[in-house]
Amino acid sequence: MNKADSQLLTRVGPGTPTGNLMREYWIPAVLSSELKPDGSPVRLLLLGEKLIAFRDSSGRAAILDHRCPHRCASLFFGRNEQNGIRCVYHGWKFDADGNCVDQANLPPHEQFKDKAKAKAYRTCERNGVVWTYMGAAKMPPPMPLLEAALLPEAETRIVMVQRECNWLQAIEGEIDTSHFSFLHVGGVRPEDVQPDHPGRYNVLIRAPEFHVADTDWGTMYGAQRPVGDDIYWRVAHYLFPFWTMVPNGAFSEHIVARAWVPMDDTHTMFVHMSWTRNSVGMQKRADGTPIPGLQTVFDFVPNTTDWYGRWRLAANASNDYMIDRDKQATQSFTGIHGIHLQDQAITESMGPIVDHSWENLAPSDLMIARTRRRIAGAARKFAKDGKPPPGANDPKLYLRARSGDFFAPKDKDWRAAYEDELRRSANPTGQLQAAE
Repeated sequence: MNKADSQLLTRVGPGTPTGNLMREYWIPAVLSSELKPDGSPVRLLLLGEKLIAFRDSSGRAAILDHRCPHRCASLFFGRNEQNGIRCVYHGWKFDADGNCVDQANLPPHEQFKDKAKAKAYRTCERNGVVWTYMGAAKMPPPMPLLEAALLPEAETRIVMVQRECNWLQAIEGEIDTSHFSFLHVGGVRPEDVQPDHPGRYNVLIRAPEFHVADTDWGTMYGAQRPVGDDIYWRVAHYLFPFWTMVPNGAFSEHIVARAWVPMDDTHTMFVHMSWTRNSVGMQKRADGTPIPGLQTVFDFVPNTTDWYGRWRLAANASNDYMIDRDKQATQSFTGIHGIHLQDQAITESMGPIVDHSWENLAPSDLMIARTRRRIAGAARKFAKDGKPPPGANDPKLYLRARSGDFFAPKDKDWRAAYEDELRRSANPTGQLQAAE
């Protein structure tokens, strides 16, 4: 990747092409449970902007620029009271839409509340998540129709985790399926895995062939492993602007969506949504004991109030992700406990923003190369013509995306096999769609 493309894709602040592209979509910003009516404001970083989130007396979630438009004091220190946030500096008060409703330090004849609007972003709350639209359109686009975001809240698992690196290298760790057979199961032998579990072929054939295609919603790939008269496929997606669907489960019962939301250029908030009834990926040995290192573990330190204080893991760069060298030598390929933490250690080890000039991409990186080209092209096109980017105004496109593994005949085209699997899959939302 050349320097210009690297700069284009990794910078997301106000006025940048990729940042502007992302602002055209609804963004999962904060968990509903983090905001209490008349409770403390929460510092929030999104796309390089310092914001506050709060819930007013009526229960409405609000996201505002943290600066009071009077003298730029931070509204984080404000009083959340009577359906508004009141700046403690001079008593000016703003509602959830940023309207100034009181200028307490001015006599009535000197007030100009209609000219003192705080910068506020529109919000929408769904299934335990507060979403925000940061774009300039007067009428925001529809909410994204991702399967995992349409499930009943009681059947949805939601997790947030902060990652200290640029969003692009974080999301590319997700769409790089080649690493699974090494980083996560490099120490596992085929005979260690339950013989009837399809995931066994990730260990048996560690170098699959890859097929990649552009889609209306982004890009998709299929990792191909021959098994007798069939092909074992692992299919997954990138979806605009920062969503992924991973293939770690049986396609027919695997509903997941994961956002890699840029906080700024060097920090990313991972937002995981999945069906609680999802099939379980490869986790146990043939004898029923757990495969070391394959568990999904989130051990958080308590949240704090600083800008980077939310959803941080106890195992991190400061303690080398609690790597156990003895286990690395005898039980686990990495010595790092848990799939997510293994990914986090590697993507953060690349630095806050990876220097792409050091890369030597291989055929196994085709999905990464194609996705970079897709995002860069969309960002440049949006900067040029201002028309809604892919999926922003047509969220039904996302209802044709599902990830997971399946078997198909060798002579079946992988995209056709994918559509067949869509038609056969569990459809708890009733909205999953195959191509006609």
